[in-house]
Amino acid sequence: MGRAFEYRKAAKMKRWGNMSRVFPKLGKIITMAAKEGGSDPDMNPKLRTAILTAKAQNMPKDNIDAAIKRATGKDAITLLEVNIEGKAPHGALIFVECATDNNTRTVANIRSYFGKAKGEMLNNGSLEFMFSRKAVFSFPKPEMDMDELEFALIDAGLETLEEEEGEVTIYGDYTAFGTLSTALEELNIAPSKAALERIPNTTVEFTDEQMVDIEKLIDRIEEDDDVQAVYTNIG
Repeated sequence: MGRAFEYRKAAKMKRWGNMSRVFPKLGKIITMAAKEGGSDPDMNPKLRTAILTAKAQNMPKDNIDAAIKRATGKDAITLLEVNIEGKAPHGALIFVECATDNNTRTVANIRSYFGKAKGEMLNNGSLEFMFSRKAVFSFPKPEMDMDELEFALIDAGLETLEEEEGEVTIYGDYTAFGTLSTALEELNIAPSKAALERIPNTTVEFTDEQMVDIEKLIDRIEEDDDVQAVYTNIG
């Protein structure tokens, strides 16, 4: 995609470089994991992985502890997971995952972003078949041979292993998140990223000019505090 791809990559790095937005999102992941499986990381693999991911992003321990308390303390909050689907300008597909304590507010905000960008929201379920939900882990390349690593993870649900510039990324079906997380722990590999992501089954390329319009909408959506992740079919 040339310049459009580089623009997308630079924009993504810029967004993740803004810790004032990243930490609250990571905090919500921790809170939901603690709410779902308990506040003890040793007994809750999902929480344990969420904490590892937060630490890899240099999230302070106090922030992590506060996120756990928000799930279990006397002032515990309830967060709902909300998915919103839509089309950006030029037909790009967008799947938005949110964590919110006010569903009405979140949906209204996202709807306004699509409207102002001349995009449109779609009915829930419209894009489910366009994306595959995967467990994704990234970590620095370990000392062991890559073939040996792949063999060690196959029984845990590994589907694909990629290596680029000293960073290894592995993919498995979303149902294999727990088994892959446990397998990495047993290999003494600490992920720098661990998440459930939606991977487009097919991608579409857009021109540089089209990408500018699409990116403006994606940027605005990702700035919303209730938004956890945005997935597209951009090639």
